[in-house]
Amino acid sequence: MRYRIKALKAGEGIVTLALEARDAAEAQVQAKERGYAVLSVQGGGALALPALKGRAKFPLLLFTQELLALLQSGISLVEAIETLAEKESRPDTRAILKALLTSLYEGKPYSSALQSVPGTFPDLYVATVRAAERTGDLPEALGRFVAYQTQLDVVKKKLVSASIYPAILIVFGALVTLFLLGYVVPRFSHVYEDVGGELPLVSRLLIQWGRIVEANGFTIATLFIAGVIFVGWWLTRASTRARLVRALRTIPAMGERLRVYQLTRFYRTLGMLLSGGIPVVPALGMVAGLLDTELRMRLDGAQRAIREGKPMSVAMEASGLTTPVALRMLRVGERTGRMGEMLERIAVFYDEEMARWVDWFTKTFEPLLMALIGILIGGIVVLMYLPIFELAGSLQ
Repeated sequence: MRYRIKALKAGEGIVTLALEARDAAEAQVQAKERGYAVLSVQGGGALALPALKGRAKFPLLLFTQELLALLQSGISLVEAIETLAEKESRPDTRAILKALLTSLYEGKPYSSALQSVPGTFPDLYVATVRAAERTGDLPEALGRFVAYQTQLDVVKKKLVSASIYPAILIVFGALVTLFLLGYVVPRFSHVYEDVGGELPLVSRLLIQWGRIVEANGFTIATLFIAGVIFVGWWLTRASTRARLVRALRTIPAMGERLRVYQLTRFYRTLGMLLSGGIPVVPALGMVAGLLDTELRMRLDGAQRAIREGKPMSVAMEASGLTTPVALRMLRVGERTGRMGEMLERIAVFYDEEMARWVDWFTKTFEPLLMALIGILIGGIVVLMYLPIFELAGSLQ
């Protein structure tokens, strides 16, 4: 569950933290471990809706791109962040940049300055910067992170754009169906009442449904809107997404695609960390959160095998964390000593394969969905006109 904590810390004043925890007590412990004095805890209810107005999300990718451009032009780190703080117009973002500057003025390393602003910079970002501080190649590390995050955003946009059109079709199909049942069908029923005669069974059932919708139109419309809002909120919950992933994994074709998608993110992130100079075992621990529970348990076994001295390719294969292509490329990476680069190439290979599969799936699924909606709406129209067809036939 997500908790909003109002806390106090010397040098920062009163701040609001957003923390993931099992309960309010664990959230307080997390805040205290970071050096905050907790003032209040809010949220965590099972049906608590997200705040309509809250702290704006820090533009991490844009910040990193601008910082990288300034560093590559020869400006020092402190001067670069001062420049970004001066031109920033959003109060929340400017406050974060000033907090970074305060820590840097105190002589802290940049990675420690990032950690002084909790809930803003991901652990992977901080770990990348900390590894770069040891090797002295911060611009190169930031460049790798920009490329990594940009590629992730590209994949996410493809998946989101592939799901938008079907969602619009479903919503508008439901609206047209409700309009037919609530407005058109009741008008036809009045005509049939005036004409008289026995109607077919399916037409009578349709007319009964239409009368129910007409009599309770406002209630049904309210429930429909509330249902759409609830489904949208329900899909934003991490527990919901986890359940959906588990359900989809039971479908043979979808299950394998989801596994490959998770492994692709895993390979890309691990490759970025290894290229940044982070050792294999700590890097594996950092990326464990990208995998679901089953794959995370397999990763634990791979970590134990690597600690025992087994090659990474052998440990990953034994734990079921490879594909035939990935296994061959891992072996090449071990022979050449460029494991980080090879992991990123594996991710690129499967990104292209995933893009082709998403394109094929949308081209197949969207026409099928349109056909189903057309059959539903066409069926309602045919049932409305069926008595007229029978009447015309009897006159002939």
